[in-house]
Amino acid sequence: MRRLNFLTGIIGGVLVAALFYVIARETLDQGSRTFVDTLTTLTGVGWVIGFWLGIGAFTGVGRWFIGKDQNHDDEMYLAGKDLGRARYWKYTTDHKVVGVQYVIVTMVLLAAGGILAMALRTELITPGAHFVNPQIYNAFISVHGMVMIIALIVAVAGPWANFVVPIMVGARDMAFPRLNALSLWTLVAAIPLLLGSLCVGGLSMGWVTQAPISEQAGPGMDLFALAIITFAVSTTVAGVNTICTVLTMRTKGMTLERLPIFVWSSIIAAGLGLYAFPFFLVVMALNIVDRTTGTSFFIASGGGTGWLQENLFWLMGHPEVYVILLPAVGALLEITTVFSRKPLFSYRTAVGGMAALAGLSVLVWAHHMFTTGWAPTLGGPFMLTTELISIPTGIVFLVILGTLWRGNIWMKLPMYWVFGFVFDFLIGGVTGIYLSDIPVDNQMHGTMFVVAHFHYVFVGSVLFGAIAALCFWFPKMTGRFLDEKLGKLSFWLTFVGVQVTFLSMFVSGLRGMPRRYASYAIIFEHTNFISTIGAYIIMAGMLVLLGAIIQSWRSGEPSGPNPWSSKTLEWLVPTPVPLENFEVLPVITSDPYTYGEELVNS
Repeated sequence: MRRLNFLTGIIGGVLVAALFYVIARETLDQGSRTFVDTLTTLTGVGWVIGFWLGIGAFTGVGRWFIGKDQNHDDEMYLAGKDLGRARYWKYTTDHKVVGVQYVIVTMVLLAAGGILAMALRTELITPGAHFVNPQIYNAFISVHGMVMIIALIVAVAGPWANFVVPIMVGARDMAFPRLNALSLWTLVAAIPLLLGSLCVGGLSMGWVTQAPISEQAGPGMDLFALAIITFAVSTTVAGVNTICTVLTMRTKGMTLERLPIFVWSSIIAAGLGLYAFPFFLVVMALNIVDRTTGTSFFIASGGGTGWLQENLFWLMGHPEVYVILLPAVGALLEITTVFSRKPLFSYRTAVGGMAALAGLSVLVWAHHMFTTGWAPTLGGPFMLTTELISIPTGIVFLVILGTLWRGNIWMKLPMYWVFGFVFDFLIGGVTGIYLSDIPVDNQMHGTMFVVAHFHYVFVGSVLFGAIAALCFWFPKMTGRFLDEKLGKLSFWLTFVGVQVTFLSMFVSGLRGMPRRYASYAIIFEHTNFISTIGAYIIMAGMLVLLGAIIQSWRSGEPSGPNPWSSKTLEWLVPTPVPLENFEVLPVITSDPYTYGEELVNS
């Protein structure tokens, strides 16, 4: 147990993958049409199992099974006590270590997705094929899309639902510490599978992997599907853990009406994820079964139907947007009330709005299929539910504005990203309302207008929210401030880059440019050139932010335990946070948003 770490995880994954490959190659019928897919799938399964074994995911269970359960010293070792930096490379059960590990994994995912994005934009800087052929371009689009989706799903919920939520509710750890570590390292195991799909031919049908095209793809589809299944296991474990921690481990006096708003957003998003991600898991599992055993769930000639895949995918696809968005919104509400020095505007309205967003998000999936011809009589009802979801979205947006209104705004680095979110989310939200109407969607669907819309939501809004959360909780995680000058430079580069990149995409879409094309007509040259320049500006902003994180983590200005004078529990414990968070569990007598009430009462 004491010798296992990230390196042994990689070694274990490679060895077991190689073992599965050899066994499969020797036992399977190499003349079968399913041979390559089965071989690839079993090799990928071997990688995941070997990585779990090598990192130590089953050590505790294994010792219990042979009657040598772990003692107190073993548990302290697993929690990373006295291990220093080595604990960040191990299967560590301390929720704070897992939070730091999620920060690093998120940065790796964003870097991989960003590199692919820059490759795509560089290809599109002028018409014609320059750097990659259309097949490779499509493979880059597929992996870029899924890598960035996964990165944004975990960008807020991963680091901060792990690091701060247990402290916020007055708990000493997560409800299931070993499962907490398992969720992190299962995500890590999925990343090589996803990126590895590029090495075995990639995918040519985009990140949504629509059948029956996905049935005709090469072995890259097998690794892609396995990556999604592995990721779904990770998010399920993490979601169950978050919900159980909040519902069962709150300290005395921490009623549901006194929960910090970020805790509410975390458990609502976790519950929505438990509903949504199994649909994607089922899609990928059925796809693998079709490809490896000869079934035909999605193949019409064998009695299947592509509509099954499309509906299952979008049953996940739209709730997933709010799984991504809600934790970012919760973090922004925490930041806004601290830096406005005011109570949160209409706490119950914020909770109700987020709950309504989650509820309505499961009723709108078919608006992604307005142009497909599936169930046209249902177009009206789905158009209505899609327009209705703008109401709770607007309510939550107004809660942010209401908290800012007439507040004593303290313009520190986190607030820059908050105001960037407000600006970008307004554009992303309004353009989404247009796309909810069937006549407009018939014209815009499949164009760069849609790409610009969801990038304003994901990059301009969710990513800004994730960076705001990083700037806000960075002092608690590291004991140091994130460099203010570099952080502000990063903000302005990224903010300007987002406007240049995606406003130009709106123009391209309005002029009719289709998405997912490696080349285009000369009429779209100027807007694509501008979009590519904007993408390079975003890249510069992200590189400056990376430099700020590294420099500040190593030698930034010490922050002390509560630099923002915040009132939630994570700021009231020492920095660095003790192993068990609290020597004595606190007793809660009020909500944490009483800013300014002392002055009013006096």
